[in-house]
Amino acid sequence: MSGQEIPAESTDGHPGRRRDASAGSWLPPEQYAETLMKATGFACVHFTDEHDRPVQLRATYSRTHPWQMPGGTMELGERPWQTAVRECHEETGIVVDGPPRLLAAVYGLPGQEWPYSTMGLVFDGGRLTDAQIQAIVLDPAEHDDVRVLSLEEWEPLMPAQDFARLEAVMRARRTGVAAYFDSWDWGEQGEQAPGPPAELP
Repeated sequence: MSGQEIPAESTDGHPGRRRDASAGSWLPPEQYAETLMKATGFACVHFTDEHDRPVQLRATYSRTHPWQMPGGTMELGERPWQTAVRECHEETGIVVDGPPRLLAAVYGLPGQEWPYSTMGLVFDGGRLTDAQIQAIVLDPAEHDDVRVLSLEEWEPLMPAQDFARLEAVMRARRTGVAAYFDSWDWGEQGEQAPGPPAELP
């Protein structure tokens, strides 16, 4: 079988091509790609202070889901860790050091407000000192406040969906087992928790 005839069921990590039963042949890659799920990717960084209290930024563009982690949508050619580092620096002035430490994989179904699924990764940014938190420089076009609160104090300030993700990320940090969070949907709440399509996390 040539490289042009890789079946859709291929398990080597490369996309296959679905067989066109009516024509008895394999679909060209570009046609097969059109039959697949479409998704946007994002990556963000989770910080706490030295007492393990989550650090969150208040978005200027989302009244429904204002509190979030530094992060954003992946750009063409970017890998998730690159996105997380870039967005974190743009939104806080903090340069995150590696190696990447994955805390959670996040997935959301499409909805009326956005036609694509969303898939993202949350990386551990570590614990910030009081001086580092005070030195955070926000981009006023995206965020206007930074707060450090206990997990219990964050709960009444967030929709249930947002708090559940934060709770899963905190549990992953505590246990060392990465979380799988698959209810980050574009649902009846109107907009997805991260905000508008331009800024997904």
